[in-house]
Amino acid sequence: MKIINPATEEVITEVAEDTEDTLKEKYKKLRAYQPTWSDIPLKERITCIERFTQLLDEEKDEIAKTLTLEVGKPLSQSYGEIKGAIAKTQFFIDNSEKYLADEWITTEGDTKEKISYEPYGVICNISAWNYPYLVGINIYIPALIGGNTVFYKPSEFATLTGMHIERLLKKAGVPQDAFHLAIGGPATGEVLLNLPLDGYFFTGSYKTGKYIAERVAGKLVPVGLELGGKDPLYVCDDVSDVKATAESVVEGVVYNNGQSCCAVERIYVHEKVYDKFVDAYVEELKTYQPGDPMEDGIKIGSLTRQPQIDFIEKQVNDAVEKGARLLLGGKPITGTGYYFEPTVLSNVDHSMSVMTEESFGPVVGIMKVSSDDEAVNLMNDTEYGLTAAVFSSDKERAEKLMRKLNSGSVYWNCCDRVSASLPWSGRGNSGLGSTLSHLGIRAFVQPKGYHLRG
Repeated sequence: MKIINPATEEVITEVAEDTEDTLKEKYKKLRAYQPTWSDIPLKERITCIERFTQLLDEEKDEIAKTLTLEVGKPLSQSYGEIKGAIAKTQFFIDNSEKYLADEWITTEGDTKEKISYEPYGVICNISAWNYPYLVGINIYIPALIGGNTVFYKPSEFATLTGMHIERLLKKAGVPQDAFHLAIGGPATGEVLLNLPLDGYFFTGSYKTGKYIAERVAGKLVPVGLELGGKDPLYVCDDVSDVKATAESVVEGVVYNNGQSCCAVERIYVHEKVYDKFVDAYVEELKTYQPGDPMEDGIKIGSLTRQPQIDFIEKQVNDAVEKGARLLLGGKPITGTGYYFEPTVLSNVDHSMSVMTEESFGPVVGIMKVSSDDEAVNLMNDTEYGLTAAVFSSDKERAEKLMRKLNSGSVYWNCCDRVSASLPWSGRGNSGLGSTLSHLGIRAFVQPKGYHLRG
């Protein structure tokens, strides 16, 4: 399998893909070792993960460079992802003992009652390429801490990063057969779906997530899906600083080249501040010039996958044909690499795919609204429900709006952020189940009720 640098289209290296036989052999090792890993005291398992975070920091230069080379995000953002991964992992280190400890429910009377938490067994994690450290850590870290062994399939577009993850986990003390990689593309994923694994956790597109859920439904094992979104943002007429708001929103749209599941993908602005906001947005976006992601100061690198260029261009053309106004960008950048101009459209509506279908690129439409009610109705007019944001100077007004939004996370005066302390969950086509927070710790263990008399 050739690993391509999307910024240069050069082959970085070639990696041997797993075969059905090698995958089955790895599965047998994971299955055989799981009881041993589970029997290791929780504190010792956590100690391995602590060492893993230290190694992420010690080797950040090498692994950040690898991440940028194979996915195309600016190098500064690769460093940022690793820093975020360390912080996320620290949450699990600090909180797992509390939430995995036995819970005594009844301590009086003849019969005592408690709940214990036990691992599922061998967990399958089919991961994503856009944030391979951040989204993977949501799953394999609490799964390992909980006593599961893990079969980890990195995206074929982030294979080298997956290999770094395995290397660092084992260098940190995670035993050889507690964690194995499944290297390859869709065919490798199919083999994993056929194996008798004890849980499937996927990060990626709705289409693939739905397929995985349907394929493994008969196994009656846990399925967790972190899927995409068409995340809306509303700018109220009472924002105190329109320019600062626009600057914040631009970053929420184009950070990581717009390839974030919780990126802002559609903007609604109250008519009283619409023109001023649009002007400020365009001016700020002009400062985001695409370039070599390895260079200092670059805010936008290349897209990771070449087919996404055609998809985004079709969205832009569809919008313009239906009456949208192209204010900036709108086309691929000629030359080497998978680059697309940072793009903004005005005069958009929901007949246009750019306002309804996930773009996953540096493009957004801005729509004028006349009231809060209109904004809420439009924001909820979607099959997705990952995040939604409200910018307002009035906290009470913002909270009233956020309560009406059908999404797993809501933001006031911020956007495109994830906190390890809060559950990460989607509604509708944005996913199934929760990761992060105490819910994400217990997502990889199963409860057992004890009735104790004597």
